Parts: sequence; structure tokens; C-alpha cells
Amino acid sequence: MNFYPLAKPFLFQLDAETAHHLTIGALKNPLLRAFATGESVEHPSLHRHLFGIDFPNPVGLAAGLDKNGEVIDGFAQMGFGYVEIGTITPKPQAGNDKPRLFRLKADEAIINRMGFNNVGAVQAAKNLSARKSNVIVGGNIGKNKVTPNEEAVNDYRSCFQILHDYVDYFVVNVSSPNTPGLRALQDKDSLALILHTLQDLNQGRSKPKPILLKIAPDLTSEQLDDIISIVSDTRIAGVIATNTTIERTKLPHYLPSEIEAFGAGGLSGRPLTARSTEVIRYLHQNSSGSFPIIGVGGIMTAQDAQDKIAAGAAMVQLYSGFIYAGPRLISDINRSLIV
Repeated sequence: MNFYPLAKPFLFQLDAETAHHLTIGALKNPLLRAFATGESVEHPSLHRHLFGIDFPNPVGLAAGLDKNGEVIDGFAQMGFGYVEIGTITPKPQAGNDKPRLFRLKADEAIINRMGFNNVGAVQAAKNLSARKSNVIVGGNIGKNKVTPNEEAVNDYRSCFQILHDYVDYFVVNVSSPNTPGLRALQDKDSLALILHTLQDLNQGRSKPKPILLKIAPDLTSEQLDDIISIVSDTRIAGVIATNTTIERTKLPHYLPSEIEAFGAGGLSGRPLTARSTEVIRYLHQNSSGSFPIIGVGGIMTAQDAQDKIAAGAAMVQLYSGFIYAGPRLISDINRSLIV
């Protein structure tokens, strides 16, 4: 039974971050977790084989909800085909000052400026080692705020080494707008250094793990062309498109003064739907489909997921749509994709 429609009004009365922590706490409790079980949809046509991994279905949980890998088992019970944790940094960090998470309910959007708050790679590995589910897990990794960009590669290397034995694939996050200077690492030379370094480490392992790159929706066509070139040169496994946006142009239910009051941060949800799909389509068409794309950004309905797959995404991930619609959205999408 889907209890989310009963819980949502209560959760939405709370501050967004308080509601998040309450939900994570509930999912840690096996008795309460039973009430979060989603409708499992199984069908051979939902299976995906990408970068050497067999996914039971193409609907995943995006990074940001289970940052520390604390409740993977709970999210697995909801029917996700895979769960991405993080963003994880080498050292623990508290993130940005609160308040830093806001719902824009009228436009089905969320603004966050969390700032990579997480327990650090060592504790995340311990959390992952304690999970009981065999759901596929991705590790989204980033740099600590205090690490200068010229030393960022060391942070990505450290996270990769610590988490390697505990995740099924990695995601290099250089696209969050909430760590100062991070998006500069999307520049061709900086990004190539990080990815080549990780690939060299990866190939030295007995069991290499797929490495993907998560990009921003705010890149220009020329920058997207650079991404295509970098993926080809470094031979990473694929791209996740997209992260949150710094744009504020698609919030029709809010006055400019109200939007300004929310402050800085990445915008997700319905206002991002069209742009993330455009980026997916551009990457797919201009790369001739040469690498897998995981589509994320504004998937609020099953149709949104279908649109991203039609644009070239091999799989999809949920974040804001999951907050607004709950576990039902997972099964709705999977049922819509059965052929």
C-alpha cells in the first residue's frame, strides 16, 4: 500500500530539510520502512544492460536523497532499479548554512544549496558495507569545499579509492552550483585531468568500475561539444544529464522578489524538465549515440520519463518528482515502459 499520500501533507508542513531528515530516520526503522514499500513492477522488457551492469529496471534514485548511503535498503523496497548515493567528499563536511532547502510548491520545484553535506568517504563506505539489499548502487563523488580547484583531482582520487569496493559505478560530480568554483572543473582541461586520472586508477584494478560524468544543464552547445569530445578521449562509461540549474526563468507562480528571497542554489523539478531533455537530445544526436546517457531533471510524470528516453536517455533518475509524487511515480514509469 502506498502511504505517501497520507504522509505528504504532514511532511510538506515541515521545513524541507526537517522533513528530509525525518523521512531518512523513518526508513532506517525496519518496521516503519515496511510502510514505504512501493509496487514492484517486473518485466523482461524493463531490464537494461549498460556498461557491464544488469539493471532490473531503468528507474533510479538520483544522488542527493540518500547522501550517505544510510537507507539504501529502504529505497530498494520502493522499486528503484538502482540507487545513487552522494555526493560524497573525502572528508566529512557540514555543507552550507541553513536554511538551504526550499520547496516552490506552485511550480513543483525545489531549490537547494546544500553544499555537499556528507559524512565523508570512510563513513560512507562503512554504511554501504552494512546494507542488506543487493540493489545496484552508484557512488557520486566530489571535492571538499576547502580543496582548491588545482588540487581537486586528489579529492576525486581519494573518494574513488575508498569507495571502489562498495559501489557498482561512479559518478564524477563537477556540476553542482553549490560549491564555489566547482563548475569551473567542467572546463575541458580540468575535466580531462580528473577523468584520465580516475581511468588510470580504474584500469589498474582487477575489477574496474564504470565511471560516468554528471553535467550541468546550463552548458552552452560549445561546452556540450567539449563534453562529447572528453567522453570519447577518456573512454568513460557515459553521462548523467543533468544536475540542477541556476536559471530562474521558468517560475511563473512567483514574483521576482519572492524568487530573489530564496537566494542562491540549484533549481530542480518541473522548471528543469524541458532543458534537461534538450541537453539529452543534443548529446545523443551530436555523439551519434556513442555513449549511454542517464536522464535526470524534472521527471514529474511517466510521460516526462518517456520523453527523456525518446530523446536518447537509456535510463532515468528521480529526485524532485519523487518528492512531489512519492513511490507511485516509480511504478507508473516502469509500467509505461513495458513493451
